[in-house]
Amino acid sequence: MTREERRLHLSIDDQIENRYLDVPFELPAGGVSALEVTLAYDRDAAVIDLGCRDPERWRGWSGGARSRFALTQGAATPGYEPGELVPGRWAVVLGLHGMPAEPVDVTVTIATGVDAGGVEDEAPAPPPPSGTGASGSGADRTRLGRDLPAPDGLTWYAGDLHAHTTHSDGTLSIAQLTAAAADRGLDFLAVTDHNTVSHHLHLPAVGAVYDLCLLPGQEVTTHAGHANAFGDIGWVDFRRPAARWLSDVEERGGFLSVNHPVQDDCGWLYPVRTGFLELWHISWFLDLTATGPWAYLASGGAAQPVLLGGSDFHTPDQGYPPGTPTTWVAAEDRTPEAILDAVRHGRTAISRFPGPGEPVLVRVGDDLVAVDADGTVLVGGTGRRRVRGDRVVFPAPHAHGPYRLEAADRTLLAISA
Repeated sequence: MTREERRLHLSIDDQIENRYLDVPFELPAGGVSALEVTLAYDRDAAVIDLGCRDPERWRGWSGGARSRFALTQGAATPGYEPGELVPGRWAVVLGLHGMPAEPVDVTVTIATGVDAGGVEDEAPAPPPPSGTGASGSGADRTRLGRDLPAPDGLTWYAGDLHAHTTHSDGTLSIAQLTAAAADRGLDFLAVTDHNTVSHHLHLPAVGAVYDLCLLPGQEVTTHAGHANAFGDIGWVDFRRPAARWLSDVEERGGFLSVNHPVQDDCGWLYPVRTGFLELWHISWFLDLTATGPWAYLASGGAAQPVLLGGSDFHTPDQGYPPGTPTTWVAAEDRTPEAILDAVRHGRTAISRFPGPGEPVLVRVGDDLVAVDADGTVLVGGTGRRRVRGDRVVFPAPHAHGPYRLEAADRTLLAISA
């Protein structure tokens, strides 16, 4: 085994000069069986993210969630991609996220060889719910679709467009997260781990076990804003300008949403607008009479983006499950291609929860239909109107959306374009 240490002294001056610092190292020709990298510093004094690239491609990112990772030909720490440990110039990539005025000591240790360190085992996968996966088919699966009215040939499917696993800073494996979403009754779930696509390879097989449509995504994450890149489009380089993210994603056939645009230290600061907006995020969910997201939407100009919702689920310890809030998508079927195509064309609605009896507001043609919303208030267009009945049609609203359902105390219940 070979082992080398790189000792650095880093402060806010280094962050100002270069927020993403490469620590280069060489892998020799002739074959290396394993690579292990560890990062040590005073975590009370700084926040430093961890990632890696090889001479040819990005190998992964764990942000501030891990202090080590390991790579072999056939396995890797979640968040990193396994594969050949090609000879040449590699780099440990340090993200200088939170740095003090005075330098902090940082040690990067790089070990190679058979004793370099093992790859962590994933947690055991939970059994699939009854009637799913190997024990059932998609047609047999009990859904929470609730017979919502939809345009001809389409069905409303319930899902969550923002969630994380152990491939970034989540505490659940892909299988555990998928099981939680299936237990919730969701039809689809986007797995959007930070600055990595290492999870994409696992999604089809895990989704089949739990009969859940898993959508490939990446949360492109920086200090000045986050955006979800949707689609099996490869890795998006978060170190480049945000305008480049948008062009790269669109050229590859995906689409990019601005995430939680007004959330505290994760708000969107880039002078870039996309056609997709995570309007309802869990950070806002805690204060459902807040006006910030509406102000952001109004500031975007005449063109309204496609409205999305996301729980940003990381761990059950947060106290809410996937699907909080729920994004409804009117799609031809429950495949990743169909769900993403429906989102791309703006056939979305958002509600607090997926369950029966929860108010939902959907668009069918030019009409708005309020379902299970008796006694609520429809807001938007010409003002405020009381909903009277369990299924009420509001014909041909002319004004630009979004429209929303509120309780009498202004608590937000549902959103539609």
